[in-house]
Amino acid sequence: MNPAPRPGGGAGARHRLLGALLAAVACCLVGASFTANSVLGDYPHAGGQALRYGLACALLLPLAGWRGRAGRGGRAGRGGWGSDGQVVGRLRKLTGRQWARLAGLAAVGMVGFNLAVLAAEGSAEPAVPGVFVGCAPVVVAVIVPALDGRRPAPAVVAGALSVAVGAFVVQGWGRTDTAGLLWSAAALGGEVGFAVLAVPVLRPLGPRLLSAVACGLAAVESALLGLVLDGRGWLRAPDGGEAVALLWQAAVVTVVGFVLWYVGVQRIGAERATLFSGLIPVSAAATAPLVGTGGYGTAQAAGSLLVALGVALGSGVLGGASVRLPGRGTRGRPAPRRS
Repeated sequence: MNPAPRPGGGAGARHRLLGALLAAVACCLVGASFTANSVLGDYPHAGGQALRYGLACALLLPLAGWRGRAGRGGRAGRGGWGSDGQVVGRLRKLTGRQWARLAGLAAVGMVGFNLAVLAAEGSAEPAVPGVFVGCAPVVVAVIVPALDGRRPAPAVVAGALSVAVGAFVVQGWGRTDTAGLLWSAAALGGEVGFAVLAVPVLRPLGPRLLSAVACGLAAVESALLGLVLDGRGWLRAPDGGEAVALLWQAAVVTVVGFVLWYVGVQRIGAERATLFSGLIPVSAAATAPLVGTGGYGTAQAAGSLLVALGVALGSGVLGGASVRLPGRGTRGRPAPRRS
């Protein structure tokens, strides 16, 4: 199957700008969700993740069949719902290696990431894993081009370095030990995996179905993990505040955030979309004063400016830099397939 034509000229600029905006909104939603995380401090971790991802999967599956505005054969259409058979057919076409990638995406980028952050915060201050995760744009800016057999884009790498430094300035550093550093490094691996592992399956599934399948797998993996680690206490009925927090995480952060994120990755590529993860600590710092869990001072403002500079430099939305889309070379040539 030949790749679809890449938008050019003014349409290409709007295409990139919309992708960047969607990635930015997704990361801001994640940053603002830290308040909900604080409410769930006493809730069983694995059980909470199973509820969150299970509910998100249930909400996403009906959306997975939406065809958008294009009709069959590329003719203009008014959009509508595809049949369940079409969704099942797309899943049946996946290879065993692609299913393994989806399971890895759920295990590493979702369940594993959350577990690593929780474990890191057990022996380190929250800023430590935050700083490590803030380095994800640098890692992705190098790994994704390497997997495609091309050199990293200098502007993207420079932007990623600025984002990483800005995230460090926003969060600062904190007390830690060896275990905290190791778990923080594991959290960085989870953040990188969330972006990189999804790229080969994003094109055949699309953002909605990819998000639904990943959430379903993450719910099962979380439930199994909870049974192993917590036994019968892995799940309990949430109280009012916990229920609201879980619903927010499932419906807004996961359903809306994941779909917006993967649409952004489709439009501007994984290495540029990951630049916007620097907005996560910025959003968390900006919303912290609203609930009395922190302040937004000079350091946070300076770090936010560095993040903004890095995003503007590396994303290409302010200029005519070519943008790599999944499954396609930098200038529209087919890229090596990965599965």
